Amino acid sequence: MGVKEECAVFGIWNHPEASQMTYLGLYAMQHRGQESAGIVTMEDKKHHHYKGLGLVGDVFSESVLASLKGNAAIGHVRYSTTGQNLLANAQPLTAELYKGPIALAHNGNIVNYEEIKRELSFSGAIFQATSDTEILLHLISKKNHNHFIEALKESLLVLDGAFSFVLLTQKKLVALRDPHGFRPLSLGKKDDAYVVASESCAFDLIGAEFVRDILPGEIVWFDEDGMHSEIYATKNHLSQCVFEHVYFARPDSKVFGRSVYESRKNLGKFLAKESRVEADIVIPVPDSGVPAAIGFAQESGVPFEFGIIRNHYVGRTFIQPSQSVRDFGVKIKLNPQSEVLKGKRVVVIDDSLVRGTTSKKIINLIRQAGAKEVHMRIASPPTISPCYYGVDTPQKSQLIAAKYDLKTIEEFIGADSLTYLTMDGLFKAMHSDGKDFCAACFNEKYPTKI
Repeated sequence: MGVKEECAVFGIWNHPEASQMTYLGLYAMQHRGQESAGIVTMEDKKHHHYKGLGLVGDVFSESVLASLKGNAAIGHVRYSTTGQNLLANAQPLTAELYKGPIALAHNGNIVNYEEIKRELSFSGAIFQATSDTEILLHLISKKNHNHFIEALKESLLVLDGAFSFVLLTQKKLVALRDPHGFRPLSLGKKDDAYVVASESCAFDLIGAEFVRDILPGEIVWFDEDGMHSEIYATKNHLSQCVFEHVYFARPDSKVFGRSVYESRKNLGKFLAKESRVEADIVIPVPDSGVPAAIGFAQESGVPFEFGIIRNHYVGRTFIQPSQSVRDFGVKIKLNPQSEVLKGKRVVVIDDSLVRGTTSKKIINLIRQAGAKEVHMRIASPPTISPCYYGVDTPQKSQLIAAKYDLKTIEEFIGADSLTYLTMDGLFKAMHSDGKDFCAACFNEKYPTKI
């Protein structure tokens, strides 16, 4: 792939097992970040917190979860897009303000972060971390409002970019989205408890009911009087991240009001309409290309097969003691089935092509397994620009489609043919005219000043 995950946030209010529910919610959204995880709970207006580097299941033990007492909690899993992978950058971030304790978790990227940080530093602010999230704590601390929501609203109006936040004070749990609506945030209900999460798949695991998306520019907060909501800012049009549906979100989630699985199947169907080829089988690059490959097969009538089997028990890193082992590369994770591929004209479906190096290795494996022809089909347009809104994409110089034409890329990856989904096909598959989505990674049209 080459594109790395972003982050996920979770919050729950009024549940006797808040820390356990948060743990499970984060576990369901582990795909969005594997560098660090953290949970903060509230008990009798006091905060308990724990965070660490690594996966959710490794960071939290049963004894740690038992120590995180309280009926309200927020949690976070992180992949660093701004700031290094340091424990100081692990979230939720916590602070003691004159208004009381506060904890904060963030998904997204604040594009005017450097400018705001310079101003805050000049006025005497001391920063503990290197992530962009910390500036919101400083902004809130400088407001004189006794009413926390008013102080928060004024602080948010200074920020530009992508942000879905969850905050925990000594009296409230707050959830909000930026007015562009870049990043998803959903509201759910579990019995008498309210739940918020970056993806609805977190609700499924804990048995919560999806209620609705939190709206762009909306603040929702929960306190002893129940749930409250307010629109704090609006934009003329939305800029929801289309890559959530192309790659990031889990297929079983509902994001921006749409089933991710259905979107990806539709991407495959429109890809088949736009790029028909004589072939014997359609195979996905597992697991990223599976829904699109199903859609492609259904539309084209070419049989779907699992021509490549993925080893799900390989971690994010693999010890490579020598060059001879290192040369195995992708085969450690992906194994082609020669019984399926031998002598066949194969269509390979993946969700995106970024640097091209992984696709090259996969196509080489398929040819070694005896495929007669290999036709690569990508269920999204060419990635030509980096993302500045909370996605760790490579620099433009590392994006193969930004440097080379289709024929050159085709030759580099070793495919008999290569076709991307068009922008028109992308938005038709999403049942959209494109005006409500940010697709800057495909068209360089950034919704904010960069």
